[in-house]
Amino acid sequence: MRELTPLEARVLAVLVEKQATVPDTYPLSLNALVAGCNQKTARDPVMETREAEVAAAIDELKALSLVVEVSGARVLRYEHNMGRVLALPSAAVALLAVLMLRGPQTAAELRQNCERLHRFADVSSVEGFLEELAGKAPPRVVRLARAPGTREPRWAQLLCGPVDDAAVPLAAGRTDAARGADASAAAAELAALKAELARQGEDLQRLQGVVRRLARELGIATD
Repeated sequence: MRELTPLEARVLAVLVEKQATVPDTYPLSLNALVAGCNQKTARDPVMETREAEVAAAIDELKALSLVVEVSGARVLRYEHNMGRVLALPSAAVALLAVLMLRGPQTAAELRQNCERLHRFADVSSVEGFLEELAGKAPPRVVRLARAPGTREPRWAQLLCGPVDDAAVPLAAGRTDAARGADASAAAAELAALKAELARQGEDLQRLQGVVRRLARELGIATD
């Protein structure tokens, strides 16, 4: 299979995404596909595509059998055939789709971002599928060199061709420093919750003592 253009990859990935997230409206119409391609959230990069461009990309994907046209009640609709054409399980299809939609990510980020498409048990299961994809001939993903200031390597999809590590920017705010700050904030919040629970426990013990004393004075059995 030839390399996909960025728009072809976006169209294909949107079909995979919407099949899982909005099954009631899947297969998608051309208008829905354009909206999905131009979506501002969960996209990197954000695109501004026109209907004619998306229609041309659909025709190219149909020629590759990656997209199938379905006759709807009033309009033509489209569904992906990615798993069958590339001989991939649904978990691998989800990973590739999220990589095409959001760009290079770590295994932990992929697990989180794939949640609505496929639920992975843990990060190691994500890494297992990524290793399988990387070992295919031709490889479908590649592990990038770790960027300065990061601990975890990112993965990139290869359906659009080779990736230049130096040309791939880090996702905003997702350096190890940022993740460390998030972890510190979470730890501080947890410590505050524990302190509040301890205070409430002490208050409860004092109240129980008061109740027992009053019961003794009134001659009421509390056992």
